[in-house]
Amino acid sequence: MTIQRRPRPQRRRQLTALALAIAVPWLAAVTAASDTGKAALSALGQQGDLALGILRSQLGDSREDDLLPASVSLAIGQSPTLLAGKAEILDLRRNQETEDTPDVQEEENVPITEAPEEPETPLVFADNGVTARTLVPTSTEGYVVAGDVYISNTSVNTFDASLFDGTFAARLPEEEGPQVLIVHTHGSEAYTMPPGEEYVASSECRTTDCNYNVVRVGDEIAATLEEAGLTVLHDTTLHDYPQYSGAYDRSLASINSYLEQYPTISFVLDIHRDAISDGQGNMYKVVSNVAGVNAAQMTFVIGTDGGGLEHPQWRENLKLAAAVQQNLLEDYPTLMRPITVRNSRYNQHVTTGSLLVEMGAAGNSLDEALLSARLLGQALAETILSADE
Repeated sequence: MTIQRRPRPQRRRQLTALALAIAVPWLAAVTAASDTGKAALSALGQQGDLALGILRSQLGDSREDDLLPASVSLAIGQSPTLLAGKAEILDLRRNQETEDTPDVQEEENVPITEAPEEPETPLVFADNGVTARTLVPTSTEGYVVAGDVYISNTSVNTFDASLFDGTFAARLPEEEGPQVLIVHTHGSEAYTMPPGEEYVASSECRTTDCNYNVVRVGDEIAATLEEAGLTVLHDTTLHDYPQYSGAYDRSLASINSYLEQYPTISFVLDIHRDAISDGQGNMYKVVSNVAGVNAAQMTFVIGTDGGGLEHPQWRENLKLAAAVQQNLLEDYPTLMRPITVRNSRYNQHVTTGSLLVEMGAAGNSLDEALLSARLLGQALAETILSADE
């Protein structure tokens, strides 16, 4: 059993790469006809407020002493023309700040000491050559529908929309200690990388390299949850390697060990990725457009007692999944595929806060899954924390 207990980072939640994916092509387009830094700056000056507005809305305005946000400096660094005129940009920005800032009475400065910020991994979103599809229901037929949430029930159990009122049983503990456990029953599940970024495969779309499989996605979820103030344990054990059969038994043993050692754990996430192909066996990826880039569509899979194993409170896991999904869909209407309810238990009987999440499919790229991991972590944290208010 391998455990990672992550320290709480002090940095603000930022989708840095997402902003750059928007800002860098925009800067290139605006300054394409400029051959000097001053000319490029003039072109930018006509639309500078819009550019800064986009970046600040995505990242927050973390200004540095040189008056440029880190994200803007990085974007300028992508253009040799802008880079050559950076000094002029700074001068003009200083002048603009002086002209635009009204006179105010100075207040006493109070020193603030912050821990160094851990840099966020940039996402590239390079094309991996796999056909992309966005899977959304076109009819309510065959689904239980609650708000924006569609639920496909393939189990022998029954329920209806009246079950879902936004509440769920799982709560954060009053005692200090880990609150969320992330595991991977099928930890070697991996993605389709762009050319030049391939990994050493242990089998098709699987690898033991945790920089490329769903363990890496678990890292991203853990970091995002901890940014929100939650305490997370991440078990990086590959329960499906070297033997796939019996993986759920092995992951259950790991989960029970953690729960015995840390009884404060209320939420258990089992992070997977799906495998999807068309009728001819051709693999495709499932995506949602988020601010112009592809995020991997996600699916909650909820287990029940339909297979004969004891699981009396499975509806509480389902209610939690529906609450998180509703939260996500309000901002990202196509990010989630319908929740799937099945007969198998999937080790979700251990807590009323247990979820299995399919983070995209084998055809998705890792970066698409990582973007979704950040969005999932934010929505899950908001849902959990708001329930305790």
